[in-house]
Amino acid sequence: MFNKKLIWSLLLMAASSVAFGQNAPENWFNLDNKANKVLGVSTEKAYNELLKDKKSVSVIVGVLDSGVDEDHEDLKSVMWINEDEIPGNGKDDDNNGYVDDIYGWNFIGGKDGKNVEYDSYEMTRVYKKLMDKYENMPEASMSDDEKRGYQEFLELKVDFLQKSIQSKAMFEIYSKSLKRFEAIENAIGKGENFTIEDLKNYNPSNSQEKATIEKFIAYMGTGEKYSTIKESLKQAYDHFDKEANYAYNVNYNSRTIVGDDYNNDYEKDYGNNDVTGPDASHGTHVAGIIGAQRDNNLGTKGVANNVKIMSVRCVPDGDERDKDVANAIRYAVDNGAKVINMSFGKAFPWNKKLVDDAVRYAESKDVLLVHGAGNDSKNTDVNINYPNPNYADDNKRASNWIEVGASSWVGGKARLATFSNFGKKNVDVFAPGVSIYSTIPGSKYASFDGTSMASPCTAGVAALIRSYFPDLTAAQVRIIIMKSTIKVKGKVYLPGTKKTTKLKKISVSGGIVNAYKAVKMADKMSKY
Repeated sequence: MFNKKLIWSLLLMAASSVAFGQNAPENWFNLDNKANKVLGVSTEKAYNELLKDKKSVSVIVGVLDSGVDEDHEDLKSVMWINEDEIPGNGKDDDNNGYVDDIYGWNFIGGKDGKNVEYDSYEMTRVYKKLMDKYENMPEASMSDDEKRGYQEFLELKVDFLQKSIQSKAMFEIYSKSLKRFEAIENAIGKGENFTIEDLKNYNPSNSQEKATIEKFIAYMGTGEKYSTIKESLKQAYDHFDKEANYAYNVNYNSRTIVGDDYNNDYEKDYGNNDVTGPDASHGTHVAGIIGAQRDNNLGTKGVANNVKIMSVRCVPDGDERDKDVANAIRYAVDNGAKVINMSFGKAFPWNKKLVDDAVRYAESKDVLLVHGAGNDSKNTDVNINYPNPNYADDNKRASNWIEVGASSWVGGKARLATFSNFGKKNVDVFAPGVSIYSTIPGSKYASFDGTSMASPCTAGVAALIRSYFPDLTAAQVRIIIMKSTIKVKGKVYLPGTKKTTKLKKISVSGGIVNAYKAVKMADKMSKY
């Protein structure tokens, strides 16, 4: 039985986050703490005071994500174009293994042009794998290794079944709630413009409707609009719909769409050239933060002013797969990316070595990887997040990896995003990740929250440095970004709690990424 108060509090939280985001200063992630009284990454200050007379080279940034709208008004001029490929001729002109890869590649699409939109969680896939192996295996016949594996399976089974059952139950609750909302709306007959008085005069047909109306009145009495509440409810419905039917569905297999041999970890010649995919909202938003055109008086300004965005689609609505991530990293590296942004993550690995090998490959080619730390308010020193820079086979850490938590435009103790992961050992820096206004498909714009936004803020700073100081290595750029952070001296709320702590106790650098200071430091280190 689920707590209905919890459900409604989640609904209010979602509605409140919308209102909270409306108060963020325009372009805040690019602003400066002293000049603008908001702790962005000081992009504008860096350009105005340090870079206006300097020359730069174009830097390719690989955006490994859900897809990018290459025709967006604020991105089309900064999209990477594979000049060695002839568009639409059905041939691999540059012999890189990918046909007509003009703007990048899509590793979660099929040769027939179909694309994966939804996928399961890695937890589900691991559970299915272990279930197939152990469920009918007599324990008496198991080897010692198999017994250990069986115990892991039993522990995972409890966790998986609890989450999947809860997800299905929540889907049913939200489905019924949404229908009741719409029934009341239709009965009143004023669309979304009805008032509290309309609700008070409405005669409910049953106890469920009565309870719904009482909640309506309570929330609308706080100033929330019905349309905002309903939109939050729809978002919750969509979330649990996807979880119940795809994310926790052991029988769903997206690879029938891709058509690859999923057991062949080193297969790479699969996918298609549709770098946008069925829903490119997330990836397009990320791309805009990094490099939306800064001088066209449209929408938003990206952090870096001389980049080319390469779209490598490998992230569905669900958990990304290690095979696709490894191939996406290698594709971006082989095609000239000097910075790669990875705004995704998961709690379970499938084949960590496969991704580790790709990270090592990027390291050998001097490519910097920037990764979002995750949005679970967890300590990733304890709750491991994947992918990560810690090589599994030798306990070494990749020198070309920056792990990024999310900060807010709100100052004081609320400096950090309430949802951000953290970690004294595993989260390097924090960067703006709340109410970030950027590009979305169809030449539109929206504000999103997440370490998914903090990571491209940092990737943009990295690209800026590599653009103006191209002699610096990926490892040097990482060190510069970490050492040039703005140190947060006062205490902050530990994400997800009202406990306070020092930022230096929950991150490596103890600070917020700052382009101005990074450029100054890069200028001293560079010979260019």
